Amino acid sequence: MTRLVDGGPALFAHRGFAGENPENTVAAAEAAAGAGGADWIEIDVVPTGDGDPVVFHDAALSGRGGPPGEPSDRGLTDATGVVWETDTATVTAAEVLGSGETVPRLGEVLDTIPPEVGVNLELKNPGRRRSSLRPDETLAPDVLSDRKAVWRPFVERVLDVVGGRKNDLLISSFHEAALAATRERSEVAVAPLFSESAADALTIAHRYDAAAVHPPLDAVRGTPFFDASRFGDADVVDAAHDAGRAVNTWTVETWFEAERLAAAGVDGVIADYSTV
Repeated sequence: MTRLVDGGPALFAHRGFAGENPENTVAAAEAAAGAGGADWIEIDVVPTGDGDPVVFHDAALSGRGGPPGEPSDRGLTDATGVVWETDTATVTAAEVLGSGETVPRLGEVLDTIPPEVGVNLELKNPGRRRSSLRPDETLAPDVLSDRKAVWRPFVERVLDVVGGRKNDLLISSFHEAALAATRERSEVAVAPLFSESAADALTIAHRYDAAAVHPPLDAVRGTPFFDASRFGDADVVDAAHDAGRAVNTWTVETWFEAERLAAAGVDGVIADYSTV
């Protein structure tokens, strides 16, 4: 699933190389797929209040640094409001980071990515408070059934948009129910993201025959970044490879991180810069 470059890890452009482009925009995708040299473009997907999939990371249009719906001096856009409570016209008119770029519909971004470049869609949220969605854990059958019902309409809209595309496609999420709802409808490649439990992520990967696992860089044993206090004896790279799954790690900022992760055997680096 993961394309290798010169024998090293594949390069995923995190939000279209968010460190050098206005994140999750058409311009970012174009730059990352072109001069940025990305093998994969990683983008975040959420619904608007009208249910349309758009490419955006945060819950609030105003972005980081304040509560949802409130203005922020470091806002992602010049608009306010919670994305999934706001109509599509308002969301897609919001300017991202003062760049002149606006929040795009998912299809608009996909249209700019050449077929030879892979697309990693991270399903961020189906339109609920994140804490109610139980991220980063395996779910009991009754809870999973309930959460799948929440995710299903959004997942179906996303799959409708991506249908017929020639790009390699990978759908990732911190939420088991998002991957479960995807599997109900499609055989597209999936990957659990995790930030806490490697064991839960590997279990989820097994349940849905995931193509990859996406750990944070401090979960990769054999690197200077490995945090044994959080991940103990887990060796996610060996466990994933033993099961035939790729390991794509996030979020890489420097060449030093990329070099050490490559030496530890990861298959992809999800990076904010094209020069890692």
